[in-house]
Amino acid sequence: MRVSSFLLPKEEVAFITSSVTMKDAMEKLESHHYTAIPIIDNEGKYIGTLSEGDLLWKLKNTPGLGFDNMDQVPVKDIKNRVYNECVCINAQMEDMLALAADQNFVPVVDENRVFLGIIRRKDIIEYYTKNITD
Repeated sequence: MRVSSFLLPKEEVAFITSSVTMKDAMEKLESHHYTAIPIIDNEGKYIGTLSEGDLLWKLKNTPGLGFDNMDQVPVKDIKNRVYNECVCINAQMEDMLALAADQNFVPVVDENRVFLGIIRRKDIIEYYTKNITD
């Protein structure tokens, strides 16, 4: 089965662009109750995922940085400690299991890496749970 059957489209997913600030990213994570969020560039291409941990490490390791001046730090200046792999819209569900073990969601892109949406780990687990045969 193709991953497109499980796609939560971009229009229904919160994401950020690499040009937003650290404060904007934190507010978007908070308002959507996310622990991580896809990052796309100005052309709509997936470039990575920003996690709460990335924000905390940036705060910890940047002298003078606090909640009052996070609006001066662009997301592109925050190191992503983990790179969430993406899959092409034409991939098969069998390609997803290993990724779901390490990621809350799997970003889905087209053949040009344009971000199309995500597949949630929950949906991947449900698919495999329903299709396990002895």
